[in-house]
Amino acid sequence: MSKHNNLHDCVRDSLEVYFQDLNGTDPAGLHDMLVKAVEKPLLEVVMQQSQNNQSRAAQWLGLNRNTLRKKLLEHGLIE
Repeated sequence: MSKHNNLHDCVRDSLEVYFQDLNGTDPAGLHDMLVKAVEKPLLEVVMQQSQNNQSRAAQWLGLNRNTLRKKLLEHGLIE
């Protein structure tokens, strides 16, 4: 894979490799798959950077705190 200058390039390159690996097979549920693949590491890093302050993390993400909490639960990042 090429050197990535930004997140956009990284995602684009990864998707191109994904389609090559499909070898002509049609993908299914691509949007949900990609959102789930990106959302969990995003939440992990933001929570770490915010020192697990959900209010601050929600503000950074542009979410309300209840939505953030729901997403953290869905990804098994809190109990």
